[in-house]
Amino acid sequence: MPDLDLPHNWTERPYQEPLWDYLMGGGKRAMAVWHRRAGKDEVALHYAAVELHRRVGNAWHCLPEYAQGRKAIWTAVNPRTGKRRVDEAFPPELRETTNDNEMFIRLKNASTWQIIGSDKYDSTVGAGPMLITYSEYSLANPSAWAYHRPMLQENNGTAVFITTPRGRNHGYDLAQYARRTPGWFYEQLTARDTGALTEAQLQETLAEYQALYGADVGRAQYEQEYLCSWNAAVLGAFYAMEMAAVRAEDRVVEIAAPPGQEVHRAWDLGVSDDTTIVWFTPVGSQLFVLDAYSASGVGLDHYRDVIAKRQDEHGWRDGTDYVPHDAMIKEWGSGRTRVETMQSMGLRPMLVTKASVEDGINAVRRTLPLCVFHPRCEVALINALELYRREWNDEKKCFRQSAVHDWTSHPCDAFRYLAMGWRPPPQRMRKKPELPKGWVIPPPPEPRIGEIRL
Repeated sequence: MPDLDLPHNWTERPYQEPLWDYLMGGGKRAMAVWHRRAGKDEVALHYAAVELHRRVGNAWHCLPEYAQGRKAIWTAVNPRTGKRRVDEAFPPELRETTNDNEMFIRLKNASTWQIIGSDKYDSTVGAGPMLITYSEYSLANPSAWAYHRPMLQENNGTAVFITTPRGRNHGYDLAQYARRTPGWFYEQLTARDTGALTEAQLQETLAEYQALYGADVGRAQYEQEYLCSWNAAVLGAFYAMEMAAVRAEDRVVEIAAPPGQEVHRAWDLGVSDDTTIVWFTPVGSQLFVLDAYSASGVGLDHYRDVIAKRQDEHGWRDGTDYVPHDAMIKEWGSGRTRVETMQSMGLRPMLVTKASVEDGINAVRRTLPLCVFHPRCEVALINALELYRREWNDEKKCFRQSAVHDWTSHPCDAFRYLAMGWRPPPQRMRKKPELPKGWVIPPPPEPRIGEIRL
């Protein structure tokens, strides 16, 4: 710890020293890919407490979802000491006020620390943080960092990314960037690197995972959580096999729509949540997925302008807008449906055939083998398709049929409408009428012209 008058009872572990020393030395960008239970959040919390006393400002601890913050950080207890981790990092004698509802602390020197969620990143507009910790970044909405980065840049602030792998998604991409970029701190530590767990404990964990999830999936989960494997499929992912094939077959490449061919759009229309648009066009037997865009808190006119800008940039010919059936619901403010609003803006909405979510997921699975993605889709769409996963039922020790509702839901819903709408579904064969059973006396033949039947 630095020479500051801060009450504390914490000392970094030996393997935590490189990250701690980098941050204490004034480093601004750090990514730590550490195994489960390595103390990632612990380092970030204590560093925030020190930094907020070295420099008055605001600091955030950002979880993938805001609701996770209370259980994972705010009320989490250090089993070694029996004290809340937040209280260890920010002892009561350092605080001016504490707001339990908002998970907010104001220190006596006027600095503040607060828990936020990447699922509500746009609610932080106008704030000026000097430090943000992104906890479990591989599960976070990647748009949060894009949104927050200008704030930190303006304030000469620090960003700390701590995570365990979740497949080769945006967390993997940032890890590779940090690894090769001067000035960044990057470190990947497995449970064997740190020695935080004994070999007997690791083998016990592996056996437990295999008992829960089966031999293959259990080992993959173990390697992801404790050996920091980026190659393990995300547990419960709907499209794990299909997206693994996309990567293996190098179907994320620079592509362009054929000149003069219509480029269509599939929409997931959000109200309080994000709205997502996916641009695509069929080319032969393949489907070129050209771009994806998500935003929230804006009207349809914003998306109309985004579409116009994309068309000008790439020379795309205007196509059809595939929208879900709830686009026919009338909005309170205008009394018009969103389809009518879209039509008034020059868009071309078409309702996608109404089907169950399960049918839509199967349609996506049939469509993905035909898809080639432009790299523009990497963050907004491809990562979402790789992370879209079922909920885990802790009580029954099995996956629910329903999906986890997080930032991946909106891009995957838009792609589901794409899969349902880009080509008409095959017509079901009509059932042949059954012939009557037993002897049947046929009716008399119709009389021919000029014939009189007696």
